Amino acid sequence: MSNIIQERLSSLRALMAQKGIDAYLVPTDDFHSSEYVGDYFKCRKFITGFTGSAGAAVIMQDMAGLWTDGRYFIQAAQQLEGSGVQLFKMGEPDVPTIHEFLEKNLKSGQCLGFDGRTVSADEADKLSAMLSKSGVSISCGEDLIDAIWKDRPALSCEPVKELAVCWCGKSRTDKCGEIRKAMRDKGADVFLLTSLDDIAWLLNIRGGDVHCNPVVLSYLAMTEDKIFLFANERAFPAEVKEALAADGTELRPYGDVYEYVRNLKPQTKILLCKAKVNSLLVSSIPQNVEILDEENLTLLPKAVKNPTEVANERIAHIKDGVAVTKFIYWLKQNVGKIPITEMSAAVKLESLRAEQEHFMGNSFDPIISYGPHAAMNHYSATPETDVPIEAEGFLLADTGGQYLEGTTDITRTIVMGPTTDEQKKFFTAVLRGMLNLADAKFRYGCRGLNLDYLARGPLWEMGEDFNHGTGHGVGYYLNVHEGPNGFRWKVVPERNDNAILEEGMITSDEPGYYVEGEYGIRHENLIVCKKAEKTSFGQFMCFEHLTMVPFDLEAVVPEQMNERERGLLNTYHAKVYETISPYLEPDEREWLKESTRAI
Repeated sequence: MSNIIQERLSSLRALMAQKGIDAYLVPTDDFHSSEYVGDYFKCRKFITGFTGSAGAAVIMQDMAGLWTDGRYFIQAAQQLEGSGVQLFKMGEPDVPTIHEFLEKNLKSGQCLGFDGRTVSADEADKLSAMLSKSGVSISCGEDLIDAIWKDRPALSCEPVKELAVCWCGKSRTDKCGEIRKAMRDKGADVFLLTSLDDIAWLLNIRGGDVHCNPVVLSYLAMTEDKIFLFANERAFPAEVKEALAADGTELRPYGDVYEYVRNLKPQTKILLCKAKVNSLLVSSIPQNVEILDEENLTLLPKAVKNPTEVANERIAHIKDGVAVTKFIYWLKQNVGKIPITEMSAAVKLESLRAEQEHFMGNSFDPIISYGPHAAMNHYSATPETDVPIEAEGFLLADTGGQYLEGTTDITRTIVMGPTTDEQKKFFTAVLRGMLNLADAKFRYGCRGLNLDYLARGPLWEMGEDFNHGTGHGVGYYLNVHEGPNGFRWKVVPERNDNAILEEGMITSDEPGYYVEGEYGIRHENLIVCKKAEKTSFGQFMCFEHLTMVPFDLEAVVPEQMNERERGLLNTYHAKVYETISPYLEPDEREWLKESTRAI
């Protein structure tokens, strides 16, 4: 693979020289600032060979660099080996950001290039402001990767379906009415929305244009009395088109959004989020149109799940709990007796989820990682890396499902056989942190930043830590990663995950611990934010576990936990047994009873 990457870099550099471009920026993004992208948009993977979901590349004549975060340091180092692409570990000491690197290495008269459809307007503005001081120009009109990608996949066009109100709890007419009121409050004539999950949420539609994310490639423009949906009409069955039309939504070709904004009338006020809308689209808006740069009006309503969505999510997690509990039982009964590999285990788990009613597919590619692979906290097995699972050590299983009742995301670290005292110590420390965060009680107005220490505390007390956020928001039968809620010990502005925790927000709680080359541990439940009591000090808030799967008591050291923590685990396990056991076979039920015993 490294030779192929070197050939692609040579082809790109020749084209850059021809176009007068000295550095070419290749982000992960599609035209919609999506976290995960369809095959058509995987330009960064094409040019570097790195397959992770986050990162960006910069190509110059004498260097090629990939920037990615702590989830992918180990994976990226392995995948970039021999390719000529240098790894820049984001956030590490003495590692420049992309902006710092470009500012230092581009000289007056040189040019930075990128495809303006894949870089947000906000990012393009920052690059322009920074580089113009040094006399560096920007060229954003061409997709140079496309010119050298001879067998590039086509744009996805998966069928679109409606999501009935019984699942999502609110009609699109009601949602659009609320957004229009927000537009009036902001003084906006047009609301331009390009984030795929926001569009799917607003119109109560789901698709399949991004792997595991049920979204539809589209742009949306809303006025006081009309909605224009720019998408591939072939993806829409007649009944969906008719229903959308009846609610005032007009379908237009996907690429016509650029013409639409170019033809906006003078003095129109258009509301959009420059951090989400691509730079080519924003630069197409006439100068005499006023841009109101605001967060998407849909962001918070989408994140705050309504009572119907929360009730449905509880059902989704019972189904998911049954599947994952059966999977753990199957693993423990069969490891060392029949051949099981990381990939075959993932197939088995998906088959168990598929037995559940309304299962719509995985919510992300399963992370089934055995032994040293689990130290790469977003490892995903391939035929080249797949290894047998043996009757010793830990197996980390981070997986999730899409159901009509909602989206799930769960991690369990499963004991396959003998483990060391060190492994048990850290297994217990991570579990203590996970339980403590889920049990938080706090005043309304707190953010994930206020609470993150509860999850990291047991590790920090030992001078240890983990190199990723503690939790992320989760969509409703949508993207498994969703802002603006999350848990993190420091603010990372581009993550946009530090919102006030509101009733109805669903967030993952997933501390971990990783020893490179040896093992990895992560425990993850989804928790929903709820109101607790209201006192003279104000409204207090708390969380409820949604995930219903046991933690592996074989690696728990009870003496390491205080009485309260043991009580939290025992109470949770009693709830798991009560909830899941009716759906299991007798032998599975007996195993679960033992696996959820009080400690």
